[in-house]
Amino acid sequence: MTQIPMGAVPKKKKEKLKVVGKSNRSPKKVLHEMKRNYSAYLFLLPKLILFTLFVAIPVVWAFVLSFQKYKIFGSEFVGFENYIKVFESEAFRIALKNTLLFTVVTVPFGVISALVLSALIFELGKLSQSLFRSAFYLPTVTSMVIIAMVWRWMYNYDFGLFNYVLGWFGVGPVNWLGQSSTALWALIIMQCLIPFGVGIIMYLASMGSISQSLYEAARMDGASRFKQWIHITIPLLKPTTLYLVLLSTIGSFQVFTQIIMMTGGGPGSATETLVHLIYKTGFRDFEFGLAGAQSVVLFVIILIFSVIQFRVLRHDE
Repeated sequence: MTQIPMGAVPKKKKEKLKVVGKSNRSPKKVLHEMKRNYSAYLFLLPKLILFTLFVAIPVVWAFVLSFQKYKIFGSEFVGFENYIKVFESEAFRIALKNTLLFTVVTVPFGVISALVLSALIFELGKLSQSLFRSAFYLPTVTSMVIIAMVWRWMYNYDFGLFNYVLGWFGVGPVNWLGQSSTALWALIIMQCLIPFGVGIIMYLASMGSISQSLYEAARMDGASRFKQWIHITIPLLKPTTLYLVLLSTIGSFQVFTQIIMMTGGGPGSATETLVHLIYKTGFRDFEFGLAGAQSVVLFVIILIFSVIQFRVLRHDE
């Protein structure tokens, strides 16, 4: 039998590998595959039409508007004037500062609390796990409008739950949502105390997929449960953590319902956030060009944060 030196690849196999690795998908082949799988594309068509009408076209139109001074009859092209106004605006800087503070506090707290709760729930039996999954996921399917109304009642100055509890200790009532020093922190506390149900569900699923042989080997080496969690569980959960951090950051930068339901951006601009500012600029002041520029700047900010988080939390495996 003819021996082949190690590392060498037969000529025929080399040619085959080249053909496989080469991207030779011509437009005709792509069209042929689309015709062959036409039923799948028909099922996707309604969703694609809705996405195009209500997401793609509005995004492109917002970008176009950002270079215009919008008028119903004949808009005027103003170049980068709207962007200059955005960066010179004191209101935008305040909204950005408030949004950053909201994000920096709520995102790490939500992800870390979801991780810790998932680790505790994972040690329970299947029935108990199902119970806690349902309990923590329930607020996720509840409308944020309803949650905001409940919390607004709890923060009420005259008969709210928090001021009622403070009265037990002889502390006078606090105007939680009516003064600049506490309004934003009241919203942050509310967001932190809403369970991150999606994170708990995803962490539990990811923990269940980790091979038990890793933990057995660690136990044989004398590693404690805490060390196993630190050196095995957390590193292998990095892809899930990355996804949840990205998801939470995007949602946090787009916080709107809590603001409009509870404070309206006040008192003053104490709770003004970027999306609420964009809403007011477009639909209260009817400056759609400026609102479009603010939206584009917000998109760039979220993109920068997402890229940084991806580079820090990405996993090689």
